[in-house]
Amino acid sequence: MKTRIISGLVMAPLLVIVLLGGYPLMLAVCFVALVGLKEFYHGFEAMDIRASYAIGAVSVLALYGINLLTGRQGITADSFRWHLLWVFAVILASLLYLFQIDQRKLEDGMATLVGILYVVFFSYHVVLVDQSRWPLLVWLVLITAFATDIMAYFSGYFFGKHKLCPKISPKKTVEGSVGGILGSVVCSGLFGYFVLPEFLIHCMVIGALGGVISQFGDLTASIFKRKMGIKDYGHLIPGHGGIMDRFDSVLFTAPLVYYYIVFVLMK
Repeated sequence: MKTRIISGLVMAPLLVIVLLGGYPLMLAVCFVALVGLKEFYHGFEAMDIRASYAIGAVSVLALYGINLLTGRQGITADSFRWHLLWVFAVILASLLYLFQIDQRKLEDGMATLVGILYVVFFSYHVVLVDQSRWPLLVWLVLITAFATDIMAYFSGYFFGKHKLCPKISPKKTVEGSVGGILGSVVCSGLFGYFVLPEFLIHCMVIGALGGVISQFGDLTASIFKRKMGIKDYGHLIPGHGGIMDRFDSVLFTAPLVYYYIVFVLMK
């Protein structure tokens, strides 16, 4: 527990990047995508699956290049066709990777594609939220993910009795899960009350939804690690593992917040 707390404090200054937003945040998310993708692909190597990091890295640079060239306005009507072209190109490149038929297995191409969509595209939604009409809502991406994780940990530690998904993550409990959701709602509500009072109810709704989907993100990462036969994706952050171990929940909460903005707030 002590190591986790210390590591959390070490990461606290990174919140300054979120406060700055704009280019600093875009650069940080791009870095997370590049490092996280490398960790994700490295995990597959334990299964003798060789994903193409070259294709993955180019896809990252292409996606952020599209964002810059289209005016940093997220996915607008004008830039939609370029983002759609990126999706097509990613799928095509992953399939063409299999053309070295004597050296590649089907799993190599599939792992390449899954990694790009899961790590790169999902994390890209942090940038999309920051470039939306309400950039302050990017804080809810982190609040819902980290508040859920922290409160679930302590709720499970002190009150946990009933296993949540023992075959996926033996230490997670139902009590911890409920505590995580409540913690997300409370923290998101406090954010709404003090920062965006006109969106207080929306912040609490996002907190509740984020508290649930954040845990799906955590459990999904656990499934991958269990199938890969690894404990952590990396060792970059003491007590937390790698980038993917720390930001696995953010990969799910970022799209949630973005699509809530698109389908609810902008309706």
